[in-house]
Amino acid sequence: MDNVEPTLAELRAAFIKNAGWGKAIARPLAGDASTRSYERVEKDGRRAVLMIAPPGAETAACPQDATPQKRSALGYNAMARLAGPNLNAFVALSNSLKKAGLSAPEIYAADPVTGFALIEDLGDDLYARVIGREDETLLYRTAIDALVTLRNAGSPRPRNDDYAMLDYDVTALEAEAALLVEWYWPLKHGQTISDDLRAEYLELWRDQLRNLSAPHSFVLRDYHAENLLWLPDRSGVERVGVIDFQDALFGCAAYDLASLLEDARRDVDPKLAIAMMDYYAERAAAAGAFDRAAFERDYAILAAQRNAKILGVFARLAKRDKKPRYLDFLPRVESLFRRDLQRPDIASLQTFFARHFVEFTR
Repeated sequence: MDNVEPTLAELRAAFIKNAGWGKAIARPLAGDASTRSYERVEKDGRRAVLMIAPPGAETAACPQDATPQKRSALGYNAMARLAGPNLNAFVALSNSLKKAGLSAPEIYAADPVTGFALIEDLGDDLYARVIGREDETLLYRTAIDALVTLRNAGSPRPRNDDYAMLDYDVTALEAEAALLVEWYWPLKHGQTISDDLRAEYLELWRDQLRNLSAPHSFVLRDYHAENLLWLPDRSGVERVGVIDFQDALFGCAAYDLASLLEDARRDVDPKLAIAMMDYYAERAAAAGAFDRAAFERDYAILAAQRNAKILGVFARLAKRDKKPRYLDFLPRVESLFRRDLQRPDIASLQTFFARHFVEFTR
């Protein structure tokens, strides 16, 4: 008889049993926009989270030495340097973040071949849920303290036989910014962008991205209120639980601050955002050499780049992946992007949108 491949359920059962949680009670947890899913498992008064990341559910991750041309051939994950199906990324990064002093989940067991990991359960108190009953300024200051701690930890880039942290390079940043014209533009205009306009748009981004500071910090890429947990029983920066960081790269620290303060899923008061920018600069300067002008230039470029990406991602999720709820977030991101375009550091992009997408410059 031919060998029969085990089903996902059979692989899950074997993994849970081998990890010592064979008779655990499992309940599904809310997932994210990725192909991963999660379960909370309980046994003998203990809790953990089962991450299910099927290796075949996404296109390949980026090989370390891949050229832009090869990355393009492999698909979007390789272009944007997303972890894709590589569970080794989450394991290596969790260990590295914990060594840097942050509260990333402890890894109890992991099998990258089948895509299962059993990790520490950091609870349900997401920032997005506790803001309102906890001091919002305290929450944001602590999240920023964690970013400064990570920036100054001097941690070596995580690396093992099956994973190495790569740079957040121009190819990756450009591929993300391109999502605006590939998915959001047709959604709003009812037709695809012309080849000439697309080329002009991407060339403007290349010019902007060349002005970024050299890579100097871990960039977690999705550092916002839906991915941070409040852990008040811990102390210092360990009060911030960090999740969903498997796509981290080595880049400009301003990116994660922009993720936090220009949140696609909740409104951050502009006055609070300005105060938190000042707080970040104060804390970073106290920890060592800090060029605020360069940081603010990086922030201006990367905030616009991130929101351009998110407009494209949410449009793609709605159209390609049949998840129309993401359209509800578009007005907020549009407002953020409109504000981003007012910054002098990206004046050339403002000119482009004033000519071709006037809604963003009104």
